Amino acid sequence: MKDALTVTLVQTQLFWEDKAANLSMLEEKIKSIPDKTEIVVLPEMFSTGFSMMPELLAETMEGPSVAWMKRISAEQRKIITGSLIIKEEEENGDETYFNRLVWMLPNGQLGVYNKRHLFAYAHEHDHYTAGEKRLIASVKDWKINLQVCYDLRFPVWARQVPQTAGENWRGLYDVLIYVANWPERRSNAWKTLLQARAIENQCYVIGVNRVGADGNDIYHSGDSMVVDPLGEVLYHKKMKRTFSPLRSIRIT
Repeated sequence: MKDALTVTLVQTQLFWEDKAANLSMLEEKIKSIPDKTEIVVLPEMFSTGFSMMPELLAETMEGPSVAWMKRISAEQRKIITGSLIIKEEEENGDETYFNRLVWMLPNGQLGVYNKRHLFAYAHEHDHYTAGEKRLIASVKDWKINLQVCYDLRFPVWARQVPQTAGENWRGLYDVLIYVANWPERRSNAWKTLLQARAIENQCYVIGVNRVGADGNDIYHSGDSMVVDPLGEVLYHKKMKRTFSPLRSIRIT
């Protein structure tokens, strides 16, 4: 039996392409989280919203937003994760942009995952480069597979790989986390697919989505969820347009 794991879902509105405002707002929210929380999950592109302007907004891994994650994680003694816009310079001087999830530990160590499936309908593929490798982190003997938004529609990318068989069956991971900017008009797909991924892979699934209208006037209703391996919904929050809560949930 694993020790219980406590995860806080930060379902919030984001200031459009305003890093300073988002980081200040998120810092205040994170500091209000109880000490017992071990992992804090932020939405996709938490510092900017889902922007297609990486040329103006991208930072390196040594930039202020990753430094902010490192500082907050160390000060609050919590793992912080979410995606943001990152650039890398090629040998020829060109810049490559990624929608990159960062998994930041309190000791300053980190893992990264570049979103594999880019949302062509929003022309994400015209601005960002797709990732090629999954990231599976470990906390208290829990294995956590970290993915981003549109990855949810591709079940093969999340497919479980059995590590043991029979009564002692165990997969490659125990928890699947999706961080997202998933529009309200497709919320039924979001909710259904979160449950499907849990059932298919016999794991817990956590989906953390933003709320409110973005700079393109696309509204997001949140619908952040936690689903158990049988597909039962342990937590679901459809956001009212005037309220942005935090929610911690304990899984055992």
